Amino acid sequence: MTKKNTHPTLSQVAREAGVGTTTVSRVINGGERVSPETLAHVRRVIESLGYMPNQAARTLKGQRTKTIGLIIPSIADPFFSSCAEAAQAIARNNDSLLIVTTTQNDPRTELDSLKVLIRHRVDGLLIVPANSQSPALRDVLVHAAMPIITIDRPLADTSIASVVVDNYKGAITATKHLIDHGYKRIACLTGESALYTLHERIRGYRKAMETAHLPCILDASVKDYKSAEYAILSLLDGANPPDAIFSTKNSTTIFAFEVLQRFNIRVPDTVALLGFDDFELASTLRPSISVIQQPAEEIGRRSAELLFDLLLTDRKAANATGARTAKRLTLETRLIQRSSCGCTPPAI
Repeated sequence: MTKKNTHPTLSQVAREAGVGTTTVSRVINGGERVSPETLAHVRRVIESLGYMPNQAARTLKGQRTKTIGLIIPSIADPFFSSCAEAAQAIARNNDSLLIVTTTQNDPRTELDSLKVLIRHRVDGLLIVPANSQSPALRDVLVHAAMPIITIDRPLADTSIASVVVDNYKGAITATKHLIDHGYKRIACLTGESALYTLHERIRGYRKAMETAHLPCILDASVKDYKSAEYAILSLLDGANPPDAIFSTKNSTTIFAFEVLQRFNIRVPDTVALLGFDDFELASTLRPSISVIQQPAEEIGRRSAELLFDLLLTDRKAANATGARTAKRLTLETRLIQRSSCGCTPPAI
């Protein structure tokens, strides 16, 4: 006995609506060359039958899968989760599903995730490269038959477009703000300094300190609370302890704040603190934390919008392997003045 197929078919929709299967296909694909009356009628039939197009069959015919891949370091990081939320909203507006995978900045995990998404034939890809200089990643991406946008970190030596913030300028702004407060020994706490974003922030810190003829005090060992504790206590126990700390990402700022609180080191009286990237509790802590704020939602939104702009053009022209100049959209950061740097935040 043949098992009855409980899923309505395109042919059933056509029979019920009294039109041809070609007309139903046109309705499903946007309604081009279908009269408004017929379009409304067929859509009512589709809804009443509960018909859903067979996406696997559409893929085999070379049609879009209506899926977008997003590869980010972590969904737990507020910056990347905000980017993902914004990108998902744009994907939804374009009748597409966003598939999110995470890498923890591990190049091997990144390549594995990328290959899975390519095998599933996503229409396009948004990716935060674990290593902006990676030849292996570059080789896979430039040969991928889909439009690609990199987020937060550009991919070197390719024509792949990117959406980033001006990390260098933001770090200069942060460091100069501390210098303007009168701090002379400003330590920069960081980790994963090979990452494009952190490299640029360190470069901005160095530029601001050198311009002010002040010594650079860089510790690139911070990766968790214990390493932050060791770094800060070692600096404070030294002959010339810092009077301010510039931390290069939100997790490092949080670790630094926890260490200072645990050891009753007064902020900003003994050591000022200013971090790159805002986080949820930064404004409610005591003292509140001054930060360089990135437009995370705008980064995710603009990245997804650029990707769908490419999808709406000729696919060959949109392919990232095309011989065109790389397009980099650079967004500005913003200094949020709170108490930890010595500022009195404005009354709300």
